[in-house]
Amino acid sequence: MNIFQSLIKKEVLHLLRDFRTVTVVLVMPVVLLLLFGFAISTEVNNVRMVAVVEQHTDETRQVIDRFRANPYFTFQGIVPYNDVEDLLRIGRTDAAVVFRTEDGWLQHQIIVDASNTTMAQTATAYLESVIRAATDIPVVTHTLYNPQLKSAYHFVPGIMGMIFILICAMMTSVSIVSEKETGTMNLLLVSPVRPRTIILGKLVPYFLLSCVILTLMLALSYTVLGLPFSFSIVHVIWVSILYIVLALALGLLISTLASTQVSALLVSGVMFMIPVVLLSGMIFPVENMPTALQWFSCVIPARWYISAMRVLMIQQLPVGNVLTEVLVLSGMTVAVLALAIKKFNAKK
Repeated sequence: MNIFQSLIKKEVLHLLRDFRTVTVVLVMPVVLLLLFGFAISTEVNNVRMVAVVEQHTDETRQVIDRFRANPYFTFQGIVPYNDVEDLLRIGRTDAAVVFRTEDGWLQHQIIVDASNTTMAQTATAYLESVIRAATDIPVVTHTLYNPQLKSAYHFVPGIMGMIFILICAMMTSVSIVSEKETGTMNLLLVSPVRPRTIILGKLVPYFLLSCVILTLMLALSYTVLGLPFSFSIVHVIWVSILYIVLALALGLLISTLASTQVSALLVSGVMFMIPVVLLSGMIFPVENMPTALQWFSCVIPARWYISAMRVLMIQQLPVGNVLTEVLVLSGMTVAVLALAIKKFNAKK
């Protein structure tokens, strides 16, 4: 067995001895993926609503019957117009639709409680779609890629981008810093083994563990969460592997800057968590941010990975449509890995 294989075996044995950490690393992605896929949802159900009808017609009855039958609404009845504001203020209802007939034409007004903007915007869209479907003017809507508007389609690429950048960077940085604290890193550096052999020997086990996490997440995404499966999964896998290598390189860079495991965890956790969640497009669209933040988000690797995953996993387009994202991630990987090895060699 050569030196490189011995280093890999040593790191694998270290991982196996720390069974609790490995368990957490494997379980946490599954929990987060299922949590975002099922518990945390941008879909709005059971919108409580009332109606105000100044003059009943066949058209108003048809619209109200549609509200009663629609599973997204809880129709609470017809109320006087003067009671609408009080019902919204005390939280007894979420929305009201006012029907008026002027010059023989049915007109409507939608009043919603906008203290919860997400609910207000979604409820308004739901109400409009039901009303338009019941009128004489046909409205044809064709929703691409996510016809059921499932939240999981939006969150899965984002949670994958967050998990890999956090777990891979944390594992690598803490592993190498722990060697510094115990003094074993100094013994390795004064040995005949080249520094890059030491680094690769420590990275390979964590790369393999990350691949196991990737397999778990893809299996859950395509089975439990119901994402559409296609042959684009091949591209999803190799782009994800590129992103994993970048995350491991970031962990290596952190290990050259941090002197203790606590500081390594703080840097890899706090400094990556907030930008990934807020500025990568995981939750909020990058296009809606101020120009300065849009430029700043360009240095966040998760932005490019999440964008590529949405194209490959949800839209199922050819890999040529994410060429920019792949080139940016490749450039970041080479730059971060080169800088990390250079700083590691400078401190040996």
